[in-house]
Formats: sequence, structure tokens, C-alpha cells
Amino acid sequence: MPADTQTDDALVLALPKGRILKELRPLLSHAGIEPEADFDNEHSRLLRFATNVPNLSIIRVRSFDVATFVAFGAAHLGVAGNDVLMEFDYPEIYAPLDLGIGACRLSVAEPAAMLETDDPTRWSHVRVATKYPEVTRRHFAARGVQAECVKLNGAMELAPTLGLCRRIVDLVSTGSTLKANGLVEVEHIADVTSRLIVNRAAFKTRPEEISDWIERFRGAVHAAQA
Repeated sequence: MPADTQTDDALVLALPKGRILKELRPLLSHAGIEPEADFDNEHSRLLRFATNVPNLSIIRVRSFDVATFVAFGAAHLGVAGNDVLMEFDYPEIYAPLDLGIGACRLSVAEPAAMLETDDPTRWSHVRVATKYPEVTRRHFAARGVQAECVKLNGAMELAPTLGLCRRIVDLVSTGSTLKANGLVEVEHIADVTSRLIVNRAAFKTRPEEISDWIERFRGAVHAAQA
């Protein structure tokens, strides 16, 4: 079924572009979802895709936007990292299932050269470059530290070397990007994995359908871990 012939009452599943989507692809198959061919075409400009399930379509958006589409009811379900969920803290979102993919961590990092003289326990005010200003402020506020956040959407590692700030808060996987740019982790904020998320209002109005998809994904996670 072409994407533009999806019925108006079709469930919409919002998925993130990029690395997570590659890890998610086997789970989709285990859950019984096969998107139309263009979904796997990296050069396709389509953003909404039909699937083999007549009442389910997929949209592919930026990872930060998945939560917004679900929170405002434009999508009924989605996949988002708990870093995004912590940043936005939407009350309209229910996250019933950890998919166990996209594992990384949210950390504070600074230039390696600062380590010899810097003591994080003595910080009272920090200036930090990050795309997670809310999470960053809450983290430091819990320690009694005032955080001035400079919002960046990427290339965070450049900020200390170009004098924008001395520290960053960002996702870390292997740490190779930090090392290549002369940075080291000095604080761990949270472990991050991707979650299946649901719009709470949709869950109330379409409980059987959405519960079925939650269980399908739960089974997919178990199958992938077996």
C-alpha cells in the first residue's frame, strides 16, 4: 500500500534516523513490521512509509523530534533514547519498554590538560556546551552547582578548543571522539538506551491495539537477546 493511501485512523510509529535505526531494524522484523522498500533506501526523500500492516505507518524523523511527535499525538508510538526523554520530560509520554539498543552514556567532559588542576567537587559555576540544557542544569543543580548552558546541536567537542566554554555534556559511546579532540570524561550523568514510547491519550483510546504492539516489541527484544 503506498504511503499516501494509509487510512486516517492508522497508527503512526515514529522512528529516529541514523545509527539507532540500523540497530532497530531487526526488532521491527521480529515484531512483524516490514516497511515499504523505500524505507531502506538511504537516498529516499520520503518521510512516511507504509508497512505490511494495513493500519500501521512509519515516519522517520530526527531523534529529538520523535518525542515531540509522540507527545503531541502526531504519532501514537515511537522509539527514543532516554536522553531525549529526560531532556523534554513530556508528561504525555509513557515509556513501557527498554529496547536495549543504542547503549551509550551521557557525560561531562573537559580538556585532558585541565585534569591535573581541576577538582569537580569544588565547582560552583560552570559554563557548558550541550544539546541537553535541561538535563545539564538539573544534574548540576542537584550538586549545588550553577550551570550556564550554551546550546549546540553538534560538534560539541570543538567548544573547549575554540574557547566557547571549558566543558561539554554529550553522549559518549566508545570515547574515541573525545580522545581525538583532547577531551576526557570527568562525570557520568546517565546511562542511555532506546525506549519504546507511547502517547498516553492514544493508549487510553486505543488500548488493545497499542498494548498488542508493546507486547510484540517485548517479544522482539526477548528474541534478540536469546
